[in-house]
Amino acid sequence: MREYYPLLVVGALVGVITVCLVVAFACMKNKKEAFGFDRQMKDSELFRRLLRYARPYRKNFVAVAFFLLMAIAYDVIAPVLVGRVEELVKGEFELHRLFTLVALYGAVLVVSLICTYRQAILLQRTGQKILTSIREDLFAHIESLSHDQLSKQPVGKLVTREANDTNAVSVLFTNLLPGLAKNACVIVGVFAAMLCLNLELTLMVLCFVPFIVLFTVIFRKFSRRAHRRVKDGTTDINTYLSENLSGMKITQMFCREERKMREFAEKNKRLGRAKHEQIFVFSVFRPIVYMLYIASVLCLFYLGGKGCIGGTRFLGQTLSAGTVVTFYMYLSKFFNPIQDLAEQFHRLQSAFASAEKIFTIFDIEPEVVDAPDAVELETCRGEIEFRDVWFAYVPGEWVLRGVSFRVEPGQTVAFVGATGAGKSTILSLICRNYDIQKGQILIDGIDVRKIKLASLRRRFGQMLQDVFLFSGTIRSNITLGNPEIGDDEVIAACRYVNADSFIDPAQGGLDEVVRERGNNFSAGQRQLLSFARTVVHKPDVMILDEATANIDTETELLIQDSLEKMMNIGTVLIVAHRLSTIRNADRILLLSHGEIVEAGTHQELLALHGQYYRLYTLQYAKEQLRKA
Repeated sequence: MREYYPLLVVGALVGVITVCLVVAFACMKNKKEAFGFDRQMKDSELFRRLLRYARPYRKNFVAVAFFLLMAIAYDVIAPVLVGRVEELVKGEFELHRLFTLVALYGAVLVVSLICTYRQAILLQRTGQKILTSIREDLFAHIESLSHDQLSKQPVGKLVTREANDTNAVSVLFTNLLPGLAKNACVIVGVFAAMLCLNLELTLMVLCFVPFIVLFTVIFRKFSRRAHRRVKDGTTDINTYLSENLSGMKITQMFCREERKMREFAEKNKRLGRAKHEQIFVFSVFRPIVYMLYIASVLCLFYLGGKGCIGGTRFLGQTLSAGTVVTFYMYLSKFFNPIQDLAEQFHRLQSAFASAEKIFTIFDIEPEVVDAPDAVELETCRGEIEFRDVWFAYVPGEWVLRGVSFRVEPGQTVAFVGATGAGKSTILSLICRNYDIQKGQILIDGIDVRKIKLASLRRRFGQMLQDVFLFSGTIRSNITLGNPEIGDDEVIAACRYVNADSFIDPAQGGLDEVVRERGNNFSAGQRQLLSFARTVVHKPDVMILDEATANIDTETELLIQDSLEKMMNIGTVLIVAHRLSTIRNADRILLLSHGEIVEAGTHQELLALHGQYYRLYTLQYAKEQLRKA
């Protein structure tokens, strides 16, 4: 009995570790909600959805499988050849047999290296194509979301999904899945070879397999939780940076740098703790698997040495030195893939966590979409009609209440009223940036919900108060990449809206660099560029939402002149706080609490001595004081 004490000691050690892990796993399961274990998608569902992107490249993956099988031949054949060399050295030595075995070993190694290289190149090319497809689809889906849906998604979160998470998914196809397949094939091949070589020692190795499976299942749970926390922390950091770097000027103006630094440090610490947990989980699992490997080697040497010295036979098989050497190499080949599987599974959880977050964005159904029977709006006369329109951003909190009005083709109609009265909302609804809850909006007698979105928005030129300029050049910001718009048209549009007054040929003219958000131009200059951008695209209806707000005195007269010119293009809808800019409008609608309370021309509304009269006289008095 004493001769089996070493085996019992190894078994007891493995048993103690197993009990500790099972207890930890049971405690974690009892606190599932507290640990944030809230996955919404199963691995099978994620894999099925990812497989859709891999399916077009099935031929590539078949070729990869062939190269993979050829590459793992080395792992299966090499130990047998080394064992034969051991037997040759110990027995009757023949030099030509040694040369033959060495040549065969070298040939297998060369074939394995060539196949591994071809496999890696093919996988990287295929993986980049899959990555490109996912990124393009994700970006296209984000573009299809409504304004309301985009406003609910932090920019940093979307950037993380489009950049970081797609990279993690790419690794799944280029590294993880092929690695998992290779390691699985190696394990099966090595196990089959061991089974053929010696049954006794193979059964000994099988004693460790249940523990490997159990440890892997336990590790899977801890690893997934840790990866989710890391992903959430990364998203939180990116969102915070995106917002605060954009608003850094405000932070500096109010001396809030220390407060923002503390907030960032706290988020950074949370991410650091999540990464430490991730590292700890992996640092526990891999040594445990390595411990199983060492335990199996000890058992091999004990049983193999005992059998070889004593000439023990088991099930008709005799243990020899060559068998022990071959089995020792097989154990390495058997447990190394298992340890690699641990690391790959560690990264697989990251890929699946990223895939889940990507598909969470994909699963957001666009709220504003084309109706099945939507039509193209080939031309637009500019006739607009609201019929008892009700709208709310938040259910029950009505922004517009039964609004009805009509705009004739070619008219200039202005909307005025206090902040929050619903002026800008009306302009957004015309272009279907949002969908109404009640009523009807007609363009040339057609319900806007029956017009294709792209066709509808192509007919409208929108100029907003907060002008957005992209990094690039003046030309690229005006044409927005439309190759059909030539420089002559761009220059003509700039002259028409007086934007040519600050476009300096010495600075490059249309090629002058525009920095992020156009921060190298004044507010008025950015507004004039937005005017030129709108005019050059030849809209049928012009929408100016507070286009005269926040402008500097230097360009105020230029903008006023530009507005008067644009009012002659076609139908014009204006939202303005400066009532002096809309005196020549054909019709003025005054809104209050989502309802039209006054309507008429400038003179007609003044004659009513109502709310418009009071607003105009108050603004006029302020302007006189300012001039004085």
